[in-house]
Amino acid sequence: MGVTRGFFLIAGLLSLLLGMIGIVLPVLPTVPFILLAAYCFARSSQRLHRWLMTHPWFSDALLNWQENKAIRKKLKRKAYIVSLLSFSVSIFLAPILWVKIFLFFTAICLFCYLKSVPEMEDET
Repeated sequence: MGVTRGFFLIAGLLSLLLGMIGIVLPVLPTVPFILLAAYCFARSSQRLHRWLMTHPWFSDALLNWQENKAIRKKLKRKAYIVSLLSFSVSIFLAPILWVKIFLFFTAICLFCYLKSVPEMEDET
């Protein structure tokens, strides 16, 4: 395995790990890390790339992104709702003011990013 391929494999595995952690931890956005993992796996491991592209949790969003550079409206709404809920709880529970402020501005950045992502119609 070449150095470049090894780098992409490690970066893909780390991105996948961060994306999985981001499912339950509000300060880590899941989608960008999963997209990065797909990019890295495409350059390092066809087996892992195929696994990620066919995984029931990620395949629809990854294929939509790959083909249309967009996500479905329903998924985008779900991302807004889950992010709003998890950041609200985190801000409420954070004991230190600067942590609350950091979480608030992180949430604003995430919402700005989500707003910039193109949408596509949901399948009926």
